[in-house]
Amino acid sequence: MPFYQYDSFNRDGKKVTGTIDSSSIESAKRILQGQGLMPFNIEEVGADTEKFDFMSIFEGKINLKTKIVFTKQLAVLLKAGVPLLQALELLVEQFEKKFKRILINIKDGVKSGETFASQLNKYPKVFSNVYVQLVKAGEATGKLHMILVRLVDYLQRSEDTKRRIKKATSYPLFVLGFSFAVIIALLAFLVPRITDLFSKMGKELPGPTLFLRNVSDFILNNYFILSFVLILMVLFISYWKSTPMGKNKLDEFLLMLPLTSYFSKTKAVVQFSQTLGMLLEAGVNLSEALDIVCNIVENTVLVKKLQEAKDKIIKEGKIAKYLKKTGIFPNIASYMISTGEQSGQLAQMLLTVGLDYEEDLKEITDSLVSKIGPITTIVTGAIIGFIVLAVFLPIVEMGNIPGM
Repeated sequence: MPFYQYDSFNRDGKKVTGTIDSSSIESAKRILQGQGLMPFNIEEVGADTEKFDFMSIFEGKINLKTKIVFTKQLAVLLKAGVPLLQALELLVEQFEKKFKRILINIKDGVKSGETFASQLNKYPKVFSNVYVQLVKAGEATGKLHMILVRLVDYLQRSEDTKRRIKKATSYPLFVLGFSFAVIIALLAFLVPRITDLFSKMGKELPGPTLFLRNVSDFILNNYFILSFVLILMVLFISYWKSTPMGKNKLDEFLLMLPLTSYFSKTKAVVQFSQTLGMLLEAGVNLSEALDIVCNIVENTVLVKKLQEAKDKIIKEGKIAKYLKKTGIFPNIASYMISTGEQSGQLAQMLLTVGLDYEEDLKEITDSLVSKIGPITTIVTGAIIGFIVLAVFLPIVEMGNIPGM
């Protein structure tokens, strides 16, 4: 049945907006009039008839916080005994714009007899494969509300990780951006004026000042070419990173550096352990769960190693043994997984491993954040200090000229 969004007035003359299920616009009008409303605008917003909205161009992506709120509210409603379809109908009104349209389409699909997971799967950019598979398992086992609670925890940790990364990079990026602007301003305006004034007096420029003058002249005489080359480089690197070969080469390079190698491997351990643990706990079979997990690890080099291990695990059923051989999992993580495997508590142990290494990652990230800021400040301060020194050297020498 189509879904309609309406604007109307109630008996008191106040504007009322909402949504309604009906077989046609005329039927929707009669229902609304029976409720004491006077509709003046009714539009169908179902999946097949959704009209292009110019404003949707500026809506952007659906953020993680929105998905967390939706998942949490749905879990609460289902736990309270509210049927899935009714819960979705209630939640439609809690969201706006793009996500609201998606929920309407999902609700319509569920109402027509489709599974919730199959409807979520239609929006891979919004609901990840892990999210869909966990919902699918929850529907099959009748424990959907429990799965959603686990998903909320999973998504909240992802949100926390993104917030930490943003916090870690915001201050250094601000310092670098401000410093770059100051350096360009000094080179483009102050340096030429000081050096021109000094040259007119027939004096040779000091070495640092002469160097800066040459840099300034080069930038001012070639700024168009330099800007064009810079834009081309950014576009080329962005394109190269998006290709399979470029992504693979970049991942190989990251694994060659001690610090980035540690981060890449530890992040892979966290992603693999937490996701596999949730899937197994939800009742997804091992083979299907491993297929999903291998696809969510970000480093392509590590993905290949995990896929090789996956084939051997499926054949022999020994998870810890082949995970250790990948060189990704530390000895203690392999031992903990082996213990869980032998005790029949594999899912719980995988979740424990994921949480432990996630905490390690947070601690090291926080430690790096505390060091990156001061280092960035010192480096940029040294560059600006050199420029200021080079600018003031001629001024000092001008003060030593007789008669000045």
